[in-house]
Amino acid sequence: MPRKKTEEVQAPETQAAGQGIEENFSRLEEIIKELEAGDRSLEETFAGYEEGMKLVKALSGQIDKVEKQILILSEGDDDE
Repeated sequence: MPRKKTEEVQAPETQAAGQGIEENFSRLEEIIKELEAGDRSLEETFAGYEEGMKLVKALSGQIDKVEKQILILSEGDDDE
C-alpha cells in the first residue's frame, strides 16, 4: 500500500493564484523555453502546456485585479 504524503500539495492553478505576478511570468517563461526546446516527451509537453495555460489564466485574473485597483485609485484622484 502506498504511503500518503504528510504535506499538502497544491494544484498548479492554486499555486499560481498564490504567487505574485512576477513569479508567475517567470515560471511561464521557463515553461515556454522548455516547450520550445522540443526535447520532451508528448506527455511532458502536454503537462507543460497545461501548466502554462493555468498560469495564463491565473495571470489574467491577477492583471484584471490590478487594473481594477488602479481604476479605483485614479477615480479617487478625480474627487480631490
